[in-house]
Amino acid sequence: MGELELEFVKEAFATNWIAPLGPHVDGFEKDLQTFLKKDSHVAALSSGTAALHLALIILGVKAGDEVICQSMTFSASANPIAYQGAVPVFVDSEESTWNMSPEFLEIAIEDRIKSGKKPKAIIVVHLYGMPAQMDKIEQIAHYYKIPIIEDAAEALGSTYKGQALGTFGDIGILSFNGNKIITTSGGGALVSNNEEYIKTARYLATQALDPAPHYQHSQIGYNYRMSNVCAGIGRGQMKVLPERIKQRRNNFRFYKNAFAGIDEIRISEEPDANYFSNHWLSTIIVEGAVSREDLRLAMIADNIDSRPLWKPMHLQPVFANAPYYGNGISDAIFQKGLCLPSGSNLSEEDLHRVVTNIRKSFRNNLHQKKFDPVK
Repeated sequence: MGELELEFVKEAFATNWIAPLGPHVDGFEKDLQTFLKKDSHVAALSSGTAALHLALIILGVKAGDEVICQSMTFSASANPIAYQGAVPVFVDSEESTWNMSPEFLEIAIEDRIKSGKKPKAIIVVHLYGMPAQMDKIEQIAHYYKIPIIEDAAEALGSTYKGQALGTFGDIGILSFNGNKIITTSGGGALVSNNEEYIKTARYLATQALDPAPHYQHSQIGYNYRMSNVCAGIGRGQMKVLPERIKQRRNNFRFYKNAFAGIDEIRISEEPDANYFSNHWLSTIIVEGAVSREDLRLAMIADNIDSRPLWKPMHLQPVFANAPYYGNGISDAIFQKGLCLPSGSNLSEEDLHRVVTNIRKSFRNNLHQKKFDPVK
């Protein structure tokens, strides 16, 4: 957080606009539209999860319907499916991006159609800011006439073939939770080129209040609108978003260079020039005698926080009975993957400390092997 955010918040207090509407909400939506381009319309909401929930409602997902969802993701991508009483159908990752596999997506669609349940929507996630193969996924979705919800919660500032993530699907969602590349403390947004979708989202997000002189409601609504105070924070954060993207990408480059000589570490990076990741989190795959857990526990002992990658949804107890299509790619990524410290405010000294700790773990392992008695 910087000083710009505070100025916008002070303005909200000075003008007494504290409610979940106001000039900062309008301004934040316009700021996002300008950043995303491509005729985007935006509704600022209370969370990315709220945006996903409204997206499903807008696309007509009801109890008993099936929705395809990327398995390798945070639970917030899948939970709104359950809110609607629908059934998630999980699809495995591809190796190159860790995102939804186009191959298994098509297998899943064809199999669900054969079973008499054509999926009502596809939720694709840009994991840790890395773009999914949107051209192939869009081609499949268009062929089967299934709308796409693009979960870009972790990917503001990332692009695929020059186009901003969040603007590919029928509906895109963003998150401004406290851990995202920019934050409104809590918050999210629904994005679409279809202006009617955005109008519907705003209507539903304000308790579905009908235009009448009294309080009248023709359908169920939700308290999902962003407050003017939070939007003020967001407007200040938008001013520094390019710098935040630069800082996160610098973290990635530092780690990539530092681990270049360690064959057992593979850092997640863009497959080719079509992909531009904000590198919201820098993540690695650890293989060999030193495990992901060895590194994680060694860092914890040195008061450095790191975490495993998202546990795939098809492995979660709450979704144990949900259909799954894949060959275990996401399972393997979860077992070997680690999220490294990636905050925008990390100093070079902080990054050196992380790398030194990891290198020490590998040196200790080599030392142990050297002096272990031959069996």
